[in-house]
Amino acid sequence: MIRVGLVDDQALVREGIARLLELSGVATTEWQCEDGESALALLKTLPVDVLVCDIRMPKLDGISLVRRLRGAGNAQPVLVLTTFDDHQLFMDALAAGANGFLLKDVSLEKLINAIQTVSEGGFIAEPRLVTQVSTGIADAPPADPDLLSNKEREILKLVAGGLSNREIAGVIHLAEGTVKNHVSNVLTKLNCRDRTQAVLYAIHWQLI
Repeated sequence: MIRVGLVDDQALVREGIARLLELSGVATTEWQCEDGESALALLKTLPVDVLVCDIRMPKLDGISLVRRLRGAGNAQPVLVLTTFDDHQLFMDALAAGANGFLLKDVSLEKLINAIQTVSEGGFIAEPRLVTQVSTGIADAPPADPDLLSNKEREILKLVAGGLSNREIAGVIHLAEGTVKNHVSNVLTKLNCRDRTQAVLYAIHWQLI
């Protein structure tokens, strides 16, 4: 059973999601809270497999919550849910290191699939938002599944999780310079100008 922490300032929304998760038989709600500050405090004593959080909340919003976690070197899987179909919010969440981004009108099946994917170290995003911000990616030829080596895929997944080269080096026990070279190779192979575009490309073509 996947343990979930729910973070949303609307109690009715939290209760609704919690009840749906219980019905799934796949995930269970470990705790609920109304803002990012409360979530950080709860995580210290009640760890969860996945955080499901809103973006716009008082005290500490969802994107700032992810930034705080990643800034502390915490790779806690976070799935962001929002009512706002806003590609800039999506980009901000991705840049902060969120592991998933879905709209709140998502079906239960899709939500459970996203929670499972994120809990297993995967990444998921609302397809239409990826298309909006991925200029040229959706129209480009499909990526060769063997384009990246296993090590490059591993590093790209960590990049998508918001980790810096130094943090990635610590996780996979490589020199920071070696990680930097791997990231550079990934950008070259994917023909991407920066890390965020590389992550978008990889998500779109399911390379990670």
